[in-house]
Amino acid sequence: MADPRTTAAAVKGPIGKLGGRWMISREIKALCDQTGLGPREMYFRGRFGVLGEVDADVVTSVAVFFPPQHVKESWDGGRRLPTTEAVEMYAQACQAWGRRNLAAHPGIERIADLLEPVVENASSIGAPLFAGWRAVPLPKGDGPGRAAQLLHVVRELRGGLHAAVVVAEGLDPLEATLAADHLGTPLSDVATGEMVARFFTWPEPYATPSREAVERRQRVEEQTDKLMIPAFSVLNEGESDELISLLRL
Repeated sequence: MADPRTTAAAVKGPIGKLGGRWMISREIKALCDQTGLGPREMYFRGRFGVLGEVDADVVTSVAVFFPPQHVKESWDGGRRLPTTEAVEMYAQACQAWGRRNLAAHPGIERIADLLEPVVENASSIGAPLFAGWRAVPLPKGDGPGRAAQLLHVVRELRGGLHAAVVVAEGLDPLEATLAADHLGTPLSDVATGEMVARFFTWPEPYATPSREAVERRQRVEEQTDKLMIPAFSVLNEGESDELISLLRL
């Protein structure tokens, strides 16, 4: 029977993949075509738009693993699309991706039922994007869309806590990116640290992470699992086991 820490570690991979894969989907490409925004402009306005019409430096404070200049260029470059519209469009794209990709899974409604109390009861401290996305209404009568959005919201919770631990461990964002194995990300099937750093637009060349950096990055992962314990404590052991099993999509 899974306890909350075991659950946090067991589901982080599938939640990381499913909760972020829609952001590199054809649904998002369609938004770019519709709005005339570039892929990164749409990404920053859509994902980070829950913060409101803020200065780019505010976005940089939560978009921890992107170079600040890239954040500013992408965020400001998309300002012709108001954040309220961007978030609504982004949420609808997430839901549409869920209907296209998750509807055939027989347990998808149950996944949503199990994740909803996790989202509702989790503390938002240290996770501003999670707080913003938790406030976005879930679709009604749309199990796959609801599940996709909840997966995204739980991913934002872990992401916010993870970034805080990276800082606490004294790793800079590029170093943490290069030292990670990137399991549990939308790019995990093919990505190396260098590939992800390049995807995030960090300038090359990249230094080989030290053994100490790799060890610290491993501690980050373990500590993030620990910080997710309160969120998953709302589930009993049977529900935790069920969620772990159902997320083996």
